[in-house]
Amino acid sequence: MIDWPRVKELRDEIGPDDFGEVVELFLEEVEEIITKLRGDDRSQLEQDLHFLKGCALNLGFGGFSNLCLLGERKAAEGQGNTVDLPEILDSFEASKQEFLARLPNLA
Repeated sequence: MIDWPRVKELRDEIGPDDFGEVVELFLEEVEEIITKLRGDDRSQLEQDLHFLKGCALNLGFGGFSNLCLLGERKAAEGQGNTVDLPEILDSFEASKQEFLARLPNLA
């Protein structure tokens, strides 16, 4: 679900202090889109999933990123109504919980 080597690499690259800010910004920006999607707002589904995919990939949310990629492709093909938003949203919540629970212990 979480690519921990990627998380550690990013933290090491930018430093622990800046990494905390990156995590806060990531969660804040992603939560805005997640809230929109929870309301079943599919008006910009392809763009929203593209944004989420990139953010998630950068911070090691691999499983969530893959689901966003699949949804983005469906939306690009005009099949946005077939995108399983509950699965994507559940994946984000599970990933976020695991990430926040294990992050303090990241060696």
